[in-house]
Amino acid sequence: MSCNYADGLSDYDNKGILGAPESFDSDEDVAEKCQELVDLIKKSGHVVIHTGAGISTSAGIPDFRGPKGVWTLEEKGEKPDFNVSFDEARPTKTHMAIIALIESGYVQYVISQNIDGLHLKSGLDRKYISELHGNIYIEQCKKCRRQFVSPTAVETVGQKSLQRACKSSMDSKGRSCRYGILYDNVLDWEHDLPENDLEMGLMHSTVADLNIALGTTLQIVPSGDLPLKNLKRGGKFVICNLQPTKHDKKANLIVSSYVDVVLSKVCKLLGVEIPEYSEAADPTKQSKPMEWTIPTSNVNTFHKQYNKFVKDSKIEYKAKKTKYT
Repeated sequence: MSCNYADGLSDYDNKGILGAPESFDSDEDVAEKCQELVDLIKKSGHVVIHTGAGISTSAGIPDFRGPKGVWTLEEKGEKPDFNVSFDEARPTKTHMAIIALIESGYVQYVISQNIDGLHLKSGLDRKYISELHGNIYIEQCKKCRRQFVSPTAVETVGQKSLQRACKSSMDSKGRSCRYGILYDNVLDWEHDLPENDLEMGLMHSTVADLNIALGTTLQIVPSGDLPLKNLKRGGKFVICNLQPTKHDKKANLIVSSYVDVVLSKVCKLLGVEIPEYSEAADPTKQSKPMEWTIPTSNVNTFHKQYNKFVKDSKIEYKAKKTKYT
């Protein structure tokens, strides 16, 4: 359960602003803002979605800083009154809408702070996501650094030993890792973010025409600052959250409504059908171990695109500067 996950972390005093009041736009405003968001998506060639704990509350997993969040209630000596196990939780309408938006070409990448594994369960391909804080369903070898999907939530958090041998000797390619031991890959407070996930997230956020933050107050750094990386060159930034966020003043659009409602309306306006969750597409339900490592080739390929983007942006900036001087 997410409460158990929070209990497994080290003590940490600075958990940010807790329990800020939620606000709701009227139905009319939500409809109008969803149309505005759709217009922004249609005008964008590269859209990146940033997800936080707020997209999983409708699955029964409490958030952390909401009025009934884990850490908000912790300060009062209380526990959330709803808290399903990670293994019981199923992807929400938002998780499945993200799949549909990617498959239809409207969204190019997802950057998540969530460790609950619901993006994984939804069937989202690894090439489309950076998991900045880890995943409760992933086991990582301390020696070869490869990642594997576990059929159940792992027993520990904080990158501790699971006391199991690396699964690489079991894969279809016959590669083996002698004496490697598996660890959970869920970060504790002071851990460094996974290098490839962070690099891919930073590059995608920077080249994005549109960054969309869903269900997050954007308080944790560096993940909370990534949606701002495109603003310098004129990119757009949209927030969908019930509480105020750290970066409200920098957003082009703020939608104060449930993310499931917003994504459902957005998909309908785009003519995109949201699929139902299917165990057949859920890697945690498969009989053979599945690898979850970001291929280095993916990072290198996108790095070339990113470098070209940076170079072209500098040329464009110089041209504009010359024009107005």
